[in-house]
Amino acid sequence: MDEVKQLVSDIKSKNLKPIYFLMGEESYYIDKISDFIEDNVLAEEERGFNQMVLYGRDVTVEDIVGNAKRYPMMAEHQVVIVKEAQDLSRTIEKLASYAESPQPSTVLVINYKYKKIDKRKSLYKAIKKTGIVFESKKLYDNQVADWIRRVLSPQNYTITPKAAQMLVEFLGTDLSKISNELEKLQIILPEGTQITPDHIEENIGISKDYNNFELRKAIGERNALKAYKIVNYFADNPKENPMVVTVSLLFSFFSQLLHFHGLADKSPRNVASALKINPYFVNEYITAARNFPMRKVSAVVSALREFDVKSKGVGSNAVPQGDLLKELLVRIFN
Repeated sequence: MDEVKQLVSDIKSKNLKPIYFLMGEESYYIDKISDFIEDNVLAEEERGFNQMVLYGRDVTVEDIVGNAKRYPMMAEHQVVIVKEAQDLSRTIEKLASYAESPQPSTVLVINYKYKKIDKRKSLYKAIKKTGIVFESKKLYDNQVADWIRRVLSPQNYTITPKAAQMLVEFLGTDLSKISNELEKLQIILPEGTQITPDHIEENIGISKDYNNFELRKAIGERNALKAYKIVNYFADNPKENPMVVTVSLLFSFFSQLLHFHGLADKSPRNVASALKINPYFVNEYITAARNFPMRKVSAVVSALREFDVKSKGVGSNAVPQGDLLKELLVRIFN
């Protein structure tokens, strides 16, 4: 995120590079940087003659180079943006010769989503010398909640740890989807609001009581009644609560419990650091560790591996998801 801020700052101050090659698994920042260049490098009256958007599926590398070599009309720069450039992955190396000596009055933006170019080859080396190569990496699950807080902070919003966790569990690590939901909340809620699980439930439709976060907590507390209620809700709403996601999140939780049991220093600060979790959730792990000794945790991890396979339809003989989850709870609690 700091690298993105620096890029945006440089563009604002007109410290422009002739090539911006934006690549990587996380499309959110690629879109944000490209859109910022599209909206801010040229004045509105300059864009008609000096800004064009191309699509990788419709052009060749030679087309891109031909457009990039044009001179601007009545402006200091022209902007050429190539979206979905990953469609040119087989020929993208041909851009290397242009990248070695790019047109200084052109700002060429290449959006190369979900892939990376080979850093050992000529194109990467040429752009590193003359322009910017930005790699947008996918965030890990444990990084997304903090990203949510950082995105909301400049907008004068805050969010409770549980509400952030609900978004992560429901939407995964897709930053574009999360950003869209956050924007909806900011339209509905007044500035200065702390976003809570109630806000998430009312406006996004994620149940604050019946979700994987609450299931994990109930299991950690050995609250079988609550756990079975949640599983029954999942059984009635299988599309919104796919078993494969539930098993994956429980596997991650119990794997972290194994790590917890192996820690010499079990102080809250060290636990949060070692397990890479928000300090808010440390007590849940401490409680779960009391209820699940290391030997039992190992048995649960083994059971979760077995049910992960079953959740994908292997060896389960079309057993309903709800029945599999109930069977899994029996294995966990016994």
